[in-house]
Amino acid sequence: MRVRMRGTTGLRAWAWQALALACLAAAVWWLASNALANLEARRINSGFDFLQRPAAMPIGESVIAYRPGDSNLRAIVVGLLNTLLVSALGIALATPLGVAIGIARLSRNWLLARLASGYVEYVRNVPLLAHLFLLYILMQGLPSLRAAWSIGNVMFLSNRGLVVPALAVDGPWWPVVVAIAVAFVTSWGLHHHADRAQVRTGRRPPVLPWGIVLSIGGVALALAIVGTRISFGIPRLDGLNFAGGWTLSPELTTLVVGLSLYAGAFIAEIVRGGILAISPGQWEAGYALGLERRRVLRLIVLPQALRLIVPPTTNQYLDLAKSSSLAIAIGYPDLVAVINSIITDTGQAIEAVAMIIAAFLMLNLGIAALMNWWNARIAPAGWR
Repeated sequence: MRVRMRGTTGLRAWAWQALALACLAAAVWWLASNALANLEARRINSGFDFLQRPAAMPIGESVIAYRPGDSNLRAIVVGLLNTLLVSALGIALATPLGVAIGIARLSRNWLLARLASGYVEYVRNVPLLAHLFLLYILMQGLPSLRAAWSIGNVMFLSNRGLVVPALAVDGPWWPVVVAIAVAFVTSWGLHHHADRAQVRTGRRPPVLPWGIVLSIGGVALALAIVGTRISFGIPRLDGLNFAGGWTLSPELTTLVVGLSLYAGAFIAEIVRGGILAISPGQWEAGYALGLERRRVLRLIVLPQALRLIVPPTTNQYLDLAKSSSLAIAIGYPDLVAVINSIITDTGQAIEAVAMIIAAFLMLNLGIAALMNWWNARIAPAGWR
């Protein structure tokens, strides 16, 4: 009887799953047929032929060369690279900011802890779009280019944006990227070999010197072979504009700063929660060894808290990447803004929106895969 009931339960479960799959297939078929019928009624051709048509809209800021008349596909690539740039800069700035604010909230300094708490409460309880509008208005109120605020005589801030030092590449740049990738893979292999040698012999071979030599030597060799020259440009005012360095437009500056400040507040709470989750006995053990509070935090508490911090921080990185689509509100030409212009020009809304979905899906899956790899690396042996 028990065997027969168990078999009946399994059959019923399979039947419910088959029914759910059939309902899903029917819904997809209905949506697809309805969309095709509406496109045919409006005489709109479906497909991705529009990607080869010339793009009519100008794009004010691009990582690669672009001009009106290039293909829609190139315009989409420009928008995608702009989105990747904003996401990378936002993550790079939000992470140290969040760590610093999270630690500051636990400081024994009353004023520092209250200032950090006020920052977190303000940022987390105001919509991101409001932050972007406020920052953009403040950017427009900054001094003109000739009266730009100087930051250490190497960075300049004005109503024309932020100018920062940057590397200038004269010649083909792809060999440098390949050399850096090879050096990274080689350094990772050396690190893995050192881990295994330490487990086997109890002594860890030096890795850092070899990694530096390989990185610098590989890049120098690639530059020598292809004849590419790299220089470090310090911005300086030259007439009506800055020469040298990299100029971040007011829109890009607003977006990066806004996303970083917003995500940094949430990361700060994650860091604070991760530190508080560590047993007080770990602090006491560090004090018993004669360590100062900051060394206990850096050497004992944070390495353990990192296992609790990384998973929720991954969610914040994904939210930051998706929130970059708010760039359309302040006029920055990200992927969503560019594709919206293409939709207006071509009418291929379904295909274009599908490309937006696919692009953000691949971006977020890439971020999640990288963070999951890092989370597995720092997890204890018994958790892997």
